[in-house]
Amino acid sequence: MITIKSPQDIAILKQGGKLLADILSQVAKQAVVGVKTLDLDRLAYDLIIKAGAKPAFLHYRPEGASIDYPASLCVSINDEIVHGIPSERILKTGDVVGLDLGLEYQDLFTDMAVTVVIGQASQEDKKLVSVARQALEVGIGAIKPGVTVGDIGLAIEGFVKKQGLNVVRGLAGHGVGYAPHEDPFIPNYGRAGEGEKIEPGMVLAIEPMVTAGKGAIRLLADGYTFVTKDRQRSSHFEHTVVVTKTGVEILTK
Repeated sequence: MITIKSPQDIAILKQGGKLLADILSQVAKQAVVGVKTLDLDRLAYDLIIKAGAKPAFLHYRPEGASIDYPASLCVSINDEIVHGIPSERILKTGDVVGLDLGLEYQDLFTDMAVTVVIGQASQEDKKLVSVARQALEVGIGAIKPGVTVGDIGLAIEGFVKKQGLNVVRGLAGHGVGYAPHEDPFIPNYGRAGEGEKIEPGMVLAIEPMVTAGKGAIRLLADGYTFVTKDRQRSSHFEHTVVVTKTGVEILTK
């Protein structure tokens, strides 16, 4: 069921979104050559607790999962698209690293992701990351009351394909606010006019996932990490937004 948030809810989500943006920025700055992904997770956890909030992903079990997610932060490297579990793995120069973090503040949830390149980046990887970042802007720019989920996906995929890249199939943005994941399901592809209509008061997590490959996915044995089937690299950006009477406002900034 799609929920409409009250003005009081939105005020709290703005506070939580600002905290999340600041925390993820601090974590991203520490994603450098030689750092363990587990250390980034510990940093995210410590910063969230210090801010008087809770990690939204730690011990969360999404629908269809057999175990709880064991960390606060998702760290997805190279061909890993989303939900990579932090470990003793060490970041190396040239790695393309997606950092996805959810925050619970005063019982309400926000979600955000960025992708960084560790050390020296190839021109191909710079383009991949840049296109994914711009695709997020395009998707957000397509949102206003009366458009549909399909309109948003069409805008994102249309932009990405013009750059010679593809969106990932089977993974999507979503509603957020009262829970880490809510309806509607918001793919990064679609057809004009199809799907749920967007209304003021909806809070949405828009998250393009862009790859240099074909976009097909595979789930690893850990039950969480999705990778590209063709082992091509991917990039992921995400903001939580609220739909207003005239357009949209980004909460995670």
